[in-house]
Amino acid sequence: MLLAERGLTPTAARVRVLQQLLAADSAVTHQQLQQSAERGANPFDKVTLYRVLEWLVDQGLVHSVTGQDRVRHFSLIGSHHAHAHFECLNCGRLFCLQGLPALSDLGVPTGFVQEQFEITVRGRCADCALVPLAT
Repeated sequence: MLLAERGLTPTAARVRVLQQLLAADSAVTHQQLQQSAERGANPFDKVTLYRVLEWLVDQGLVHSVTGQDRVRHFSLIGSHHAHAHFECLNCGRLFCLQGLPALSDLGVPTGFVQEQFEITVRGRCADCALVPLAT
């Protein structure tokens, strides 16, 4: 398991959140995780879920991206920590973009130290692109 490999304590809540993130096809919001857990036998309370998500972000296992709606979306960090995202303007889903060229050199001025960057491409996802826009 991801937690044990890193010497981290695998609590039931942490394992369940990681399982939900692994199963997700796009980045998910706190509310989506909460609703998914409520359908299960042992729902999370909101505070526990927030704490687990923040802990996973702090441990470098999960990253969060804020969408246009100012809601944070969470997904696992794979081997692609430095990457861009695609946000669907129709359904609001947020996807990690894989296989991008190296974005580590963004032309940061001499003497500056780049530590983080966020690039988000916005448009319509494959599902929403199938539906014609209303005219």
